[in-house]
Amino acid sequence: MSNIVIAVSFCVVAMIHLLPIVGVVGAEKLNVLCGLSISDPGIELLMRLRAVLFGILGLLFGATALVPALTVTALLAGLASVVSFFVLAQMMPDYGDGIRKIVIAGSVALAALAFAAVTMAVA
Repeated sequence: MSNIVIAVSFCVVAMIHLLPIVGVVGAEKLNVLCGLSISDPGIELLMRLRAVLFGILGLLFGATALVPALTVTALLAGLASVVSFFVLAQMMPDYGDGIRKIVIAGSVALAALAFAAVTMAVA
């Protein structure tokens, strides 16, 4: 039963991390995702790269639901990603509503990762 709970937790984290992948196609999608106006080509490139990296993480989390041997690696990668985002967000608290939505999604991801970690610890 604990394997199913852990797999579902990682599926939730995977979905959250795969959502930004649509930003790879260009600034218009990034504007919708983040609620930001991205007009600088360099910033657009970095944001599109961010979308790719989140896609890679999302694939890792999805694979973890199917391959339990990846659990510790995925848990560490997920915690590093989400916690670092929260630290950076705390350093720049004047972000807008678009980023606030990402913070909420990050909170859900962190809760799912914590749930998976606790389930692993008691199993």
